[in-house]
Amino acid sequence: MKAKDFDKASQAFTAFLRKYPNSQYAGNAQYWLGEVNLAKGDLQGAGQAFAKVSQLYPKHAKVPDSLYKLADVERRLGHTDKVKGILQQVVAQYPGTSAAQLAQRDLQRL
Repeated sequence: MKAKDFDKASQAFTAFLRKYPNSQYAGNAQYWLGEVNLAKGDLQGAGQAFAKVSQLYPKHAKVPDSLYKLADVERRLGHTDKVKGILQQVVAQYPGTSAAQLAQRDLQRL
């Protein structure tokens, strides 16, 4: 995918979230905004987008995955002090999810 496609996707997700912040799809849009930013190499933007999923849509199904992705972003940014806490949160609050399994594996590697 070209960088321009990522930019268009980012703009589309941002516009959707601005227009429909309470939509049943807003949590997904917020998550995918994080994925697009991550693909573009915008770690700060990705981290902010992933964090907003749990902040704005705390009951959304994408919360465990977004927190796991947030831990990955924090690791890439060198914020190792934050990584362990986020991974522990995923394991404790979302047992049985694939994100919790991945988080448990990552915790064992720390």
